[in-house]
Amino acid sequence: MASTTARSAHAERRANGAYPDKASARARMSGTDSQASDRYEQRYREGSPQINAAAFASTSHKRSASGNPRPTTRTTDERRTEKVQVTTRETLVSRTRSPDRRNSAAQRERTKATDGAKMRPPEPKVKDQKPEPAPQAPWEPIASLLPHTTAPLACRISLPPLASQAPQALQPKPLHELSLESQEAVILEDLLFVFMGFEGQYIRFSKTYNPHEERDRLSGPTFRILPGLDPSLQDLTQAMLKMASHYSALQAFVDVQSRDEFGSVNHALCASIRGFLQNYLNLVAQLETQFLTNDSFTLHVLNIHVLPTGQMLAQLYAVAHELMKKNALLDDESDDESTDDGDDYDKILDQLREGGELVPGNMAGNKICKGGVVLGLITKRLEDMAGDPSARALLTTLLRDASRPYMRMLNEWLHHGGIKDPHSEFLIKEQKSIRRERLEQDYTDEYWERRYTIRDHDIPPQLVGVKDKVLLAGKYLNVVRECGGVDVSKEVKDVPTSFDDARFLDNVNNAYAHANESLMQLLVTTHALPARLRSLKHYFFLDPSDYFSYFLELGASELRRNVKQVNIGKLQSLLDLVLRQPGTIVSMDPFKEDVKVEMNEVTLIKSLQRVVNITGIEQGETLQPVTNEPTEPDKHARGFTSLQLDYAVPFPVSLVISRKTIWRYQALFRYLLSLRHMESQLCAGWQHTMRSFSWTYKSSSARLQILKQRVWTLRARMLVFVQQLLYFCTAEVIEPNWQALMSRLDTKDGASRTVDELMQDHVDFLDTCLKECMLTNSKLLKIYAKLMQTCHYFTNYLPWLTLEIEMACPELSRNERPANVSESQWRQFMLGRDERRKALENSNQGVNNPPGRSPDLVLDNLLDIFKKWEHQFGRHLQILLDALNHYAATETVVLLSLCARLSTANQGTEWAGRGHGDEDASAL
Repeated sequence: MASTTARSAHAERRANGAYPDKASARARMSGTDSQASDRYEQRYREGSPQINAAAFASTSHKRSASGNPRPTTRTTDERRTEKVQVTTRETLVSRTRSPDRRNSAAQRERTKATDGAKMRPPEPKVKDQKPEPAPQAPWEPIASLLPHTTAPLACRISLPPLASQAPQALQPKPLHELSLESQEAVILEDLLFVFMGFEGQYIRFSKTYNPHEERDRLSGPTFRILPGLDPSLQDLTQAMLKMASHYSALQAFVDVQSRDEFGSVNHALCASIRGFLQNYLNLVAQLETQFLTNDSFTLHVLNIHVLPTGQMLAQLYAVAHELMKKNALLDDESDDESTDDGDDYDKILDQLREGGELVPGNMAGNKICKGGVVLGLITKRLEDMAGDPSARALLTTLLRDASRPYMRMLNEWLHHGGIKDPHSEFLIKEQKSIRRERLEQDYTDEYWERRYTIRDHDIPPQLVGVKDKVLLAGKYLNVVRECGGVDVSKEVKDVPTSFDDARFLDNVNNAYAHANESLMQLLVTTHALPARLRSLKHYFFLDPSDYFSYFLELGASELRRNVKQVNIGKLQSLLDLVLRQPGTIVSMDPFKEDVKVEMNEVTLIKSLQRVVNITGIEQGETLQPVTNEPTEPDKHARGFTSLQLDYAVPFPVSLVISRKTIWRYQALFRYLLSLRHMESQLCAGWQHTMRSFSWTYKSSSARLQILKQRVWTLRARMLVFVQQLLYFCTAEVIEPNWQALMSRLDTKDGASRTVDELMQDHVDFLDTCLKECMLTNSKLLKIYAKLMQTCHYFTNYLPWLTLEIEMACPELSRNERPANVSESQWRQFMLGRDERRKALENSNQGVNNPPGRSPDLVLDNLLDIFKKWEHQFGRHLQILLDALNHYAATETVVLLSLCARLSTANQGTEWAGRGHGDEDASAL
């Protein structure tokens, strides 16, 4: 009977033309969220429950369980019987009626009731009549607009109330009271609402789902079907409800992930997903048209139609779910990867400006999955789904759409050297607080090394193989741009806009080659980098050294003073005078104005010990951290030992000749200057002994004559040591490595070399020179320091030794002129002796022996002291030779040449051919 009445009502509605009008109205509807409210308003805008029941019976009870189309020719009696048996039922009107319609309908009802009351005769009053119950207030939920957020794609309509909150009078008729055809009809209608994220009459949200909780919306609602549905229909319905959950979750994902803090890549991904959801809503609108116009549209047909779309939504939900887990929007996920927020000084400075504190909780927040991480996640899923053509096509579209803003940033960096990254999602991070003005005081190359760095954890897989080229290309162009060599206003055209473009790798390689060539030309040609390097060689490596020897002679009076008493301005004037002296190579140097004189109160040995800590570790040793404590200056340092040069380098040459490389030049300069100064002192000592009468006089004491010969021999050994070491450092270490550096710089294919390779070659050249000059090995450095200290004591105490020799000589110790000495020689000797003793007392270099000592006692004392000097020099020289042999076999073979040269200084002594220095060297 129910099916008969349903068919008669359906035929009557078809005859009156109700369905075509409704179908045409539904076909014009868009796939937005307003479809649900318009459809409810169209279906339930009649005011009386009887009309609503008729409409419901005519629209929802028109399907059969088998899905076969029903015949449309029915008799008048059947239609009449159907009309008689139509029962009224309450429907949900909460989402349909606007306030105006509700008010007008209520006004019409009140008008009808008033007119009816006027026409009816008055009813007799009945005693003890019970008052009627007060009418229940109508349920009138109202939708409102939400305030604007940082998510431009987010929905701004308030959430509808839950169906469970509706009054009992509006609850639908139980399913078990409906026939199978009616159940299928109402479930079909409910599914169309559920597909758009709303509750139906019989399909509702589960009781555990709270639409006001963001995590529940992002996870997607779970639906429950009211009891009484046929099991076959329930299985089909449950299979399709998963698609509805995915749609609601994706809609919430777009609302959340399109916020400003998630970055432009996430925004582009959300826009792409929103496009797919729009197509999905169009499909729902088409399915509704079929539901209203096609009698053969059943639950089975609906399931077949939504299968491909369900798979699409499942893939989109899988991507969104993984992104939400990365962002800790769903289940908390521990992130063991170290973030770079602690090194982002710009963020720290901004936080301080806003009144924040540098506490561990404020230094870094939750890491947001954005930029390259999002692209990497989609790429990985694309690789995992390579066997599914539909999923691969979908993920390829997502990757192409999401990578467009990233590619815009990449092209801007590759072709202009600029970063337009407001959300900090690009693989290159810029520290704007590090400026190029700091290059003049920066000894750590912070500008070049830390101004632009790579976010190692945010690199898309497509850029992992070329990340270094991407970094260098932008860094090179940035330098050229700051020098005015790049037209920033020029628009970049004909470049790939997605990673799947075949020109993607060619674009990176071509941009890198162009940037490298531009910066190399700027450095080598425009700013004359080779001439700068030759200028540095002239001043810091004393090549040639004729002008510098002249400078040392002119400034000797100042350089002999204590370092705190040296007049640096006077020395600078003397240096400028020498550099402009005609006839020298440096007089033609265009960069001589950049050379400055400085005084370093830290001794050479302490400074070189710091070099050891900076340049690396020795074999078998651990790296010692460089302390920030200042090195104590030497209170007795003189101008000769503290003199060093400085060199001003303009940008962009300062990238290659940085403060770190200038420091290496200064260390080598002070090392060579100490050897040169020691050589001049030993030569001055030889001149002193040759001009002194006490040294040239042939004494009758054979022991004294042997002592003089031993002194001359020791001075010659020391001079051999200093000269051989100086020749080795200049001719066998610095010059060959310099020629190799210049040959790499002056090659014809220099354009194929990169600026970073050039910078590394320059640093390698200096490090090699430091290493082969024994300045990066602590053991060799200590032995060298003791040998130089022995030579220094020897040259300083030569005047005292001269007086002691005079007292040890029997003929010269007396005040009587020897027979073999002329009167003029004796007179000159006596005058010089008084001056020497007075000068020696003033210099505090030695204590004048009291008169009256016998020459033999003085000679014995001299022999003991000199024997200690000989032993000290020979022992440390042998230790140095043994250490050189060891390190030549294990580290630097070039030290064998130095070992062979220095071994001549020990020939003819007790240390010749001995290897007793091993234990002493290991003890150092």
